[in-house]
Amino acid sequence: MAPSLVASLFLGFIVWIIARRVRKPKSPLADVPGPQSDHWLKGNFGRMFQDGWDYNLQLQEKYGGVVKIHALLGTEQLYVSDPRALHYVVVKEQHIYTETDMFIMANKLIFGDGLISTLGEQHKKQRKMLNPVFSLANMRDLLPIIQPIADKVSAIFLEQIPDGDSKEINILPWMSRGALEYICQAALGYSFNVLDPKRTSGFGEAIQKLAPSGLRLIFVRPFVPLFLRTITSPSLRNKFAERFPLKAFQDLRGVVDVLDKGTRRIFKEKKARMMSSGAIEASWVEVEGDRKSGVGGQDKEEGERDLGDRMRGRDIMSIMLRANMSSEESEALSDEELLGQMSTIIFAGFETTSMAVSRILYILASKPEVQAKLRREVRKAKQQSGGVQNGWENVNLGYDELVAIPYLDAVVRETLRVYPPTSLLNRTCRKDTTLPLASPIQSASGTVMHSVAVPAGTNVIISILAANHNKQVWGPDADDWRPERWLTETGERIKFSEGDGEEDREGRVRYPGVYSSMMTFLGGGRACIGFKFAEMEIKQVVTTLLSRMHFSLPSEVDAHGNKKTIHWKINALQVPVVDPPFGDGVTAQVPLVVRKVKEEDFSA
Repeated sequence: MAPSLVASLFLGFIVWIIARRVRKPKSPLADVPGPQSDHWLKGNFGRMFQDGWDYNLQLQEKYGGVVKIHALLGTEQLYVSDPRALHYVVVKEQHIYTETDMFIMANKLIFGDGLISTLGEQHKKQRKMLNPVFSLANMRDLLPIIQPIADKVSAIFLEQIPDGDSKEINILPWMSRGALEYICQAALGYSFNVLDPKRTSGFGEAIQKLAPSGLRLIFVRPFVPLFLRTITSPSLRNKFAERFPLKAFQDLRGVVDVLDKGTRRIFKEKKARMMSSGAIEASWVEVEGDRKSGVGGQDKEEGERDLGDRMRGRDIMSIMLRANMSSEESEALSDEELLGQMSTIIFAGFETTSMAVSRILYILASKPEVQAKLRREVRKAKQQSGGVQNGWENVNLGYDELVAIPYLDAVVRETLRVYPPTSLLNRTCRKDTTLPLASPIQSASGTVMHSVAVPAGTNVIISILAANHNKQVWGPDADDWRPERWLTETGERIKFSEGDGEEDREGRVRYPGVYSSMMTFLGGGRACIGFKFAEMEIKQVVTTLLSRMHFSLPSEVDAHGNKKTIHWKINALQVPVVDPPFGDGVTAQVPLVVRKVKEEDFSA
């Protein structure tokens, strides 16, 4: 299909949408308060998604927990952060507020039939299969297996630091590589050697490029449903995709192709082993250094390792395969569904976790007193666990010991609350309904609204960021990073009664979040299924690095007295950049000054 024809179709679609808007009767959302549209095409999305931290929080501050915003081509959507309203969206009426067609269809093209690409009974069946995979028992088994990854990252940093000196290191790529190695080993039982600076991994590079490639197409994704419904023939779709004149789109196609081939090859190997063993328990044999896998004769990347001998079937893919093979036929998942879970888990467990760890280290670098206090607590826990005073930094904590360190838990929780890696999620209302509010809002006409009528077809934006900063729930200092809010006066962890209820034990309205009643990992039937793994990984990396290194902010100053500063942009995901003149304000990076830890670093 010629580029000119593609452009003509695109232009025709825009004209059709505008014509519909002109003829459209008064909006049923007309009385819901909200800002005026900023742009005829992008509406308010430009300010929301392009470094929109302040703008997103101001929407809640100015208009309340439900706000009408203008999306692409003038469509009206609801921006929701009210706790009772979100309880209805993600729990009580989650069957009405489903994922958008754009989200489901785009994810199906990228990841296949995984958790984030399915709805209804198919999604429930997949989740039922996956829930035991992320049990506490499996987390306890996985932690000692993947602990050496944090040790490797630590060693890489220490190798770069001159004796008795410090060095500025961009920690972000190493946090990303470490997170990728964590999730690949845990999910696939494979190492792609992404922590070896002398080697490159096509699979690893593809995963790292996936989120940036997708963000570059954020204003194209709404047209995916129209494309799939208009062109139903797979061959015609492929021809159209091959000729689509947008580099970002072609880049994404290449990334998806690499990921698909990699996961299919590994899946085929693992399944073949299980089938050939004649039993559910596989005979694990490590394959290392050989360019051929020995199963199907498919090429392996140089340095790629099957960790079967060390993992012994405890990786997520192996657990799922065994569970699936022993399930009743009606409960079993297809191979395509199992493959979809792998792609989904790898992506979901990589990008957000690496950003969360980088953010924590940045905060600790900017707050030396917090860093010292946390380091003291980590040292105490390791000394007690290992029964040693010297060499404590090399002690690896067990899962229960790791997650129970009070101040570490508070630091992680508060960081994930104030700076959620993902700020916004979308839903579509499938039938007319009403959203009740915990806090009334003032309508555009001046009346008080205790609920909002939501017509079928309305898109709802779940504002994780605004919910986590709601002063009526978290207090007047909700915008402040204060880990002590998660501790008792004696320094013990405050235990939360997790669940889907609208109120806590004291009768206070709370959010339906699966993690500490915050919305970072969502709630209800589509909550993040791997949040315990993410929490474990974050805590393991932070404790390992803090035990051996001290972090501080860059001190470089230019001729005009300008200091090198790191600015965290919000573009759906959190993106840290270095402001000019030291950086371009675009490239993601977190440069911190790193040195070996000294005794003075425990009392700063």
